[in-house]
Amino acid sequence: MTSVGDLHTTGPTDRRAEATMVRIPGGTFLQGSPERTLDWLEAEGQAFPRDWFTDETPQRPVTLPGYLIDRYPVTVAEFAAFVARTGYVTSAERAGGSMVYSDYWEVREGACWHRPAGYGSGVRDRDDHPVVHVSYLDAEAYATWAGKRLPTESEWERAATGPTYRRWPWGDTWDPTRANTAEWTGGSLRGLDEWRNWWSQIHSVHGPVPQTTPVGAFSPGGDSPDGCADMTGNVYEWTSTTAHLYSPETRCDPTIHLVMGRFRAIRGGSWMNFRYQVRCAERLYGDPTGWSNFALGFRCADDAPESDAEHHGR
Repeated sequence: MTSVGDLHTTGPTDRRAEATMVRIPGGTFLQGSPERTLDWLEAEGQAFPRDWFTDETPQRPVTLPGYLIDRYPVTVAEFAAFVARTGYVTSAERAGGSMVYSDYWEVREGACWHRPAGYGSGVRDRDDHPVVHVSYLDAEAYATWAGKRLPTESEWERAATGPTYRRWPWGDTWDPTRANTAEWTGGSLRGLDEWRNWWSQIHSVHGPVPQTTPVGAFSPGGDSPDGCADMTGNVYEWTSTTAHLYSPETRCDPTIHLVMGRFRAIRGGSWMNFRYQVRCAERLYGDPTGWSNFALGFRCADDAPESDAEHHGR
């Protein structure tokens, strides 16, 4: 039994236990979205304009060597083991709070990885949920301790989409039963008003408690072609890549241009997003200097060993 603050969890006692990585073969894939996907986004009548998504273009070939990536996001139990063994204090704990959403985004006092909704909340019975309120610095510290690293943005997308382009890990047809998103619990959501009504109902019952699910809960139906789980929804995930445009000619929403060269790329969308924000090629960005929120986690990657066998262990 590990006990940290409001946490009581039966986490792993060996940092090299209970972790499975998937080997992604080396090769070339097309990173980003084709113009037809942006046409589809416009035709769907969803809330965001086309220039919110043009940072996904132009689609371009990227060649990667073989590598390893965690099958699942890092869980509460795994992060608890790291904290118990190292005494690590997260950015949110040092700052005294982290971001949650009520009627708007706000810093909730006391919110951190083991108090996801702030003081009075906890992670009992959430050992197998993805850890949240993790900053880029926290994710890097965990990965280093585990003998791994964070995936690059290209590595993350290739693991999500497979060797050929697809909108979601399972294909180009949306299926709300394959991932933990707002549409899994709220039905088809397209506009912001529909989303606000969904969130108001959730918040009135649970408050700002993350609506995460155990990692792998949607496997195998929601898995990527290589067998990675939760690449769509559940939690946003940090990558190691600094925000950049795929082409200097690309024109995006001005807020996107502002973070180029400063923030880090975040992928995957989360439990609180529509189908449009959880696509394999969707790009979001986060401040790497200590920012975190109640829907943001991570998974690790590593260089491939000589053997083609799956790699086990942290």
